[in-house]
Amino acid sequence: MKVKFFVKRYIPDIGKEGFDEYEIELTEGLTVLDALLYIKENIDQSLSVRYSCRMGICGSCGMIINGKPDLACHTQVKDVVENGIIKVEPIPNLPLVRDLVTDMSSVFAKHKKIKPFVIRKDEKEQENPVREYKQTPEELLEYLQFSYCIQCGLCISSCPVSSTDELFFEPLILAQAYRFCVDSRDEGIEERLNVVSQSHGVFNCHFAGGCSNACPKGVDPALAIQLLKRLILKRAIGFLKKKKGADIVSPYPEGPNKDKIPKPPPKTV
Repeated sequence: MKVKFFVKRYIPDIGKEGFDEYEIELTEGLTVLDALLYIKENIDQSLSVRYSCRMGICGSCGMIINGKPDLACHTQVKDVVENGIIKVEPIPNLPLVRDLVTDMSSVFAKHKKIKPFVIRKDEKEQENPVREYKQTPEELLEYLQFSYCIQCGLCISSCPVSSTDELFFEPLILAQAYRFCVDSRDEGIEERLNVVSQSHGVFNCHFAGGCSNACPKGVDPALAIQLLKRLILKRAIGFLKKKKGADIVSPYPEGPNKDKIPKPPPKTV
């Protein structure tokens, strides 16, 4: 079976824009990324596409495939082909570099502003850690799903605010802000809430929900944004409790004290 690929081209050096058509043979297990790389290596070396891991982890190959945002590396051609045709376009709402490659530098610059890491007052311990911080399974579940974000940018493609406000803190950034705000080990909630509550921040979200629908990893940034709004409102009315980060776990007994470690109860049948 032959499959026709209509690939959106953009080559600013020569002023080229529009779709180019390529035809390749459909083989078992062929992904959209495989097809694009075949086109680049065997048909048109001028085609530009960004990719890295080929395993749905790095997020580099996010694009619009037959009108839907997805990762090219885990999208099977046979699953998305329509009447023998596949249409491939770059992520909208981001500046184009060339062909299917978009410029994510503004996104990463905003991401840096929310300090996407655990903030602690005990800087000495941060620089020279001796043990891990305590965290229960319940505390982990508060932010776990939001930690699965791979920053592919596909949520931006479905966000109506990102399409009209280039300064907006995109869904993936706001979701990451919430992820670290509710991490039981973190003490930087005030700093982040100050950043995301400014203009072009969290309250510019219209709650269309397209970002969650577009996420290839099952993350729900729309939910994170609403929960982030709740944190800001609780702070405004004085209901947000001052947060102290989790303590460091106690050292395990060594030497003669090792027998003091409590043993698990015996299993009963």
